[in-house]
Amino acid sequence: MKTLCVATFLAACLVSGCASYSGSSLVAGKSTAGEVETLMGKPAERIEKPGGGSVLYYPRGPFGRETYAVSIGANGKVQAVEQRLTDANIGKLVLGTTTAGEVRELFGPPAVTTHLRRLQREVWEYPMDTVANPYVLYVQISSDDIVREAFKIKDYAAEPPSGPGDFE
Repeated sequence: MKTLCVATFLAACLVSGCASYSGSSLVAGKSTAGEVETLMGKPAERIEKPGGGSVLYYPRGPFGRETYAVSIGANGKVQAVEQRLTDANIGKLVLGTTTAGEVRELFGPPAVTTHLRRLQREVWEYPMDTVANPYVLYVQISSDDIVREAFKIKDYAAEPPSGPGDFE
């Protein structure tokens, strides 16, 4: 069984090639959009910015609980690389004002989307923080594309079992 796990891990490493997890080796003002994709892979989403440029989103789930956003200027050069799933960014959400598009620009694509038919809302889920401290950010968006609720709760399902008993 241990050999199978090691083989699976090595296969995953080979498939990912030389892709960088966080893009930490990219240099603002020097690295190009092409270098970003060579290093980090194909983005999960690209949002074009007014006046040129774009933001490339790299969610690193399911075990990584980060989403990296790489801002590309109109000149095709990297402007910044940021981890977007942070408490500071959650603080930018204004209930009743922030739009679905602004959430998407802030956090990137959600890991899971659920439709609540009776409430006429959509819930976007963003797993975040570390594996040791797992949380999920839930953002509820009404049918008029406005954020109505947002909350971050402990992700107990992502924690290893604890207490007495045989869980193997």
